Amino acid sequence: MPKTTRSGEPKQDELPSTLQRSDDKAQRTFAKTHDSAMESYDDEERANRTAYAALKHTHEKTGDHWEPKEDGRTGPSDAQAEGGVDTDRETKGGVDANATKEHLMERARELDVHGRSDMTKDELVDALQKANDRETRRARGD
Repeated sequence: MPKTTRSGEPKQDELPSTLQRSDDKAQRTFAKTHDSAMESYDDEERANRTAYAALKHTHEKTGDHWEPKEDGRTGPSDAQAEGGVDTDRETKGGVDANATKEHLMERARELDVHGRSDMTKDELVDALQKANDRETRRARGD
């Protein structure tokens, strides 16, 4: 099912809930990439993976939504987003695992991650992923 209208605007009811709560650029990036990938691959799962990989180049998941990466920084946010067609690496669910530890600490403060000051960078990434998942469940009413 196409994620954009004929005029190229994202269809809100076709977007994942985390994107419905995100800015217009995140919605457009996901929707247009998804539709292009569907035309190329005719495979819904692959189109979703491609769209999320594109989104992770410009945005990071923060709580229950996606926010633009700070300071105009772009690029893949985890090993899965870096890969190609046959990539089967661990994803960090939208957490920008390639960000600095300082940036991750700031996100952890925003999401009130307990014990963050004693965590390594990898532990922060995992804790942020759990916090994001928790916030998404809460926003969905799960």
